[in-house]
Amino acid sequence: MPIHTHRSNDDQTLTIGIEGRFDFSTHQEFRNAYEQEGREVQNFVVDLSDTTYLDSSALGMLLLLRDFAGGDASRIEIRNCNNDVQRILTISNFGKLFAIK
Repeated sequence: MPIHTHRSNDDQTLTIGIEGRFDFSTHQEFRNAYEQEGREVQNFVVDLSDTTYLDSSALGMLLLLRDFAGGDASRIEIRNCNNDVQRILTISNFGKLFAIK
């Protein structure tokens, strides 16, 4: 399974990890991860440490997560990007919408 989730001990943070390609083929699984596991969560972490590829549909999925989490009031952190993924996020100005670490 390319998408896995983990809740923090206090149930306030949901971490969503993506393995391999983050593209349209993971759309439904990514959506299910935050819609089913992310209710009553205050913080989201998208862990890209095992992500090898990210495309424009993945950027759209991140925006859908942002809307789900409260738009401008959302607290979403994108972590552990490789250089290629970091470059795509930077070019797309996602640093203005998400905390990227």
